[in-house]
This record gives sequence, structure tokens and C-alpha cells, in this order.
Amino acid sequence: MLLRSPRLPHASLHATHSRSRSPPASSSSYLGAPLLPAPFFRTNSNLPLPTARRTFPSLRHAMAMQFPPSGDDAREADALLPRSDSAGRRRSSPVQSASPRPQGSAGPRRQSSFRHDVGHAASETYLVTRLTFTLLQYLGLGYRWMRQLLALAVYAILLMPGFLQVGYYYFFSSQVRRSIVYGEQPRNRLDLYIPKDNRRPCPVVAFVTGGAWIIGYKAWGALLGRRLAERGIIVACIDYRNFPQGTISDMVSDASQGISFVCNNIASYGGDPNQIYLMGQSAGAHISACALMEQAVKESSGQPISWSVTQIKAYFGLSGGYNIHNLVDHFHQRGLNRSIFLSIMEGEEALSRYSPEIVVKESSTRTIALLPRIFLMHGTDDYSIPSSASRTFVDVLQQVGAQATLLLYEGKTHTDIFIQDPLRGGRDPLVEDVFSVIYADDATRQNAASAPTPRRLVFEWQLQLARWISPF
Repeated sequence: MLLRSPRLPHASLHATHSRSRSPPASSSSYLGAPLLPAPFFRTNSNLPLPTARRTFPSLRHAMAMQFPPSGDDAREADALLPRSDSAGRRRSSPVQSASPRPQGSAGPRRQSSFRHDVGHAASETYLVTRLTFTLLQYLGLGYRWMRQLLALAVYAILLMPGFLQVGYYYFFSSQVRRSIVYGEQPRNRLDLYIPKDNRRPCPVVAFVTGGAWIIGYKAWGALLGRRLAERGIIVACIDYRNFPQGTISDMVSDASQGISFVCNNIASYGGDPNQIYLMGQSAGAHISACALMEQAVKESSGQPISWSVTQIKAYFGLSGGYNIHNLVDHFHQRGLNRSIFLSIMEGEEALSRYSPEIVVKESSTRTIALLPRIFLMHGTDDYSIPSSASRTFVDVLQQVGAQATLLLYEGKTHTDIFIQDPLRGGRDPLVEDVFSVIYADDATRQNAASAPTPRRLVFEWQLQLARWISPF
């Protein structure tokens, strides 16, 4: 175990939580997501759990009808039809949404005009806004939830100078290839962040974003993608269906399909297929860990697979939760209502299946032998998901013989290591730790990857105030 910033006092970790069966009077915000208030299941709140669960599939289909296509989703309807990629070439299958470039070349220059880019940015912004308000209209609002939403809005306003700069990079940089289709389901898209210097194949990080299983979106990884691309690493930010558009099995399936696309196609974009790393943050860490374990179980039992766990050199889990049984009550106290969370996880009986920590305990030696090196990263002041979640998972992995390392960042919160630190500029610990793993065996690339120190995007007083008012 490595402990960062030893100058600060070590924070005590409290992993015990009371188990109350009575729902809270109102809901609050969790992980920055618009948290689902108690009235969400007002029509089913008195049903026994098995009966209520039978309503979830129909609910999911009903909600899919409430999310009319717009922006990127407007193109989901014609996903199976021949169409043109960003360079004007025709394609005939959904996994060919962007024409791959020859290995080692700079890739086809984007032919889109400034007007087209502005329109694309507007359409994606409209998509996110529309889905958010549609979800809010369906859920209803509570006083406490509104208070937390206001805190989230103030948090975003304080950091807006940095978000605007990152947004401009995301929408207008030639290094970003947006919305590459990797499958046929809604939200089966990913963004690629490609380094300027790609004269030789680059290491690749397949990244699954967080969002409390409710508001995850591929663009949330833009800041990380930019930082890693500046240091010679290709980043593929994988989007996936969120609740209520999908439940946990859909999310894991989408993530696995996105990883498969990266493993089988990244060489066409200048990536090194022998240097692929998997990373997830928050809910994305849980989803990607589930996908990794599910794939290892399939592979060890001889089931058909589209990608191999052996293609992943290392897994980075950032601020994740890996034993869902132990987190149900914690999330409930944080505002993610128990009934909502259980519906996301497809019922209480499915919690073990979607708890990587439990899957590891029950896996065969052959399955464990397939796992790559695992690095779990967590801030000790993370109250959204306590760092004890990563500590316990590392202990379990080491007990069964897996290679696992715990990296704790003293005094850091859920968003410090992912948002505030990169916006502060300079060399932030998380990114440096990722580099040290990726370039550990390549001194030449490690030296070549040295880039100018990232500049500050937000004033320090704004970062400190945002940290204080943050609802996460």
C-alpha cells in the first residue's frame, strides 16, 4: 500500500453504517448525480420487493420511450444504415462509425467546418440537458434534493472557467475523435483523445466514466483524456446506457463491448494493442471491474469471447466501490434511495453477482491467474464512497493471489483527484501514478512523454470554495 502526501494527518476511516429499513424523508445528491427522491416509486412503494422488481423491465422500456432521440441519440435510429464518417467515407456497419487511419499516420483530417462543430457541440449539450430534465420531470423534486442540486449548480459555476476551456478542447480540438460507434445499442459510443506525437504506436487507456449509474457520460472524461494525451497516451472514453435507460447488466455489457472495440480496433488509430490499460472512476470503476471479472470467468471456462483479459496490462480503479452489499446502506444515507439503487442493480439477489469483491472470492485459481495487475486509487477523505471499499478489495485480491496495489491520497475527496487537482495545473498525483505504471518498462517513451507542465485553469480560491460547497 502506498500513502500519498504523508505530511497531512491520516484520516480515520469508518466503514460501519447503521442498517435502517425506513426510507429517508427526502433525498439528497450523491456523486454529483441528480439523486432520485423518494417519490420515484410512489406507485409501487407498497409492493413487496419481488413484485416491485417485476415492474422494472416495463419501467425501463417506458422510460426509453420518454427519451426521444436528439443530438447523438437522434442518430441511433439509423445506426444500422450505411452512412458517412467524419471524413466523408461510406460505412455499412455500426462499429465503423469513424474511418480508422493507417497505423503511424496522423489520420484523416477532419473536413467539418466551424459551423458543423458548433452544431455538434450544441446538439450534445441539448441531448444532455433534455435527458436531465426528462428524468427530473419523471422523478419529481424534494426540498432537500433541491438544496443539494443548488449546491451542485454553485459548484459547477465556481469551476466554470476551467470547464469552458476543457469543453472548447473537447468540441474543437483536432486531437479528439468524438462519438465513434462501437455497438448497436443506444449510447454505444466512445471518444478518442489522440496525442499530437503519434509517430509510433501509443499506449492506450480505455476509460469508463462515473456518474452514480445515472448521469454517466463520455464527455466527463475530457479533462483526464486531455492530460493523458498530452503525455503520449491515447484515451478511449466509453459511454454506456444509464438508469433508467438500462440497468447494471446493460451497463456492464456496454462497457465490455466498448473494451472489445478498443482491443480489436485501436491499432487503426495509432494505439499499441499490446499496451492497453483499463480504468474506471466511481460508478465507472465498479462497472469496469464487473466487466473485467465477467470476462475472466468466461475466458477461464472456455466460453466464446470477443476480447481477452490478457490484452489488458493493468486495471486502474479510481474511487470505486466493489462490494455492493456493503454499500447499499451507505448510499441510502447519502441520498441514493435503497429501492432505486436495488432497481439499478436488478434486485437484492443480484448484488453478489455485481460485487467484484465477492466474485473474486468465489472464482477459481485459473480465473484469478488471468487478471492483470490491479491498482486501486482512493482519497482518504472520500465520503461518497469510503476508501475502505478499495482497501478491502485489495486485501481480498492479495489473499487469492492476484497482483493488487492500493494507492491512497491523503486528505483528498471524491472529486479532488479527478477534477480539482487537474484544474489546479501542475503535476497532480493521480496522473503521475498512472504514468509511472504505463511507462515503467519504457524509459525512452517515459522521457519522450515529458510535456510542459499543465497550466492552471481555475483560481485557487475558486477551487477551495468549490471543494467546501461540493455536495459529493
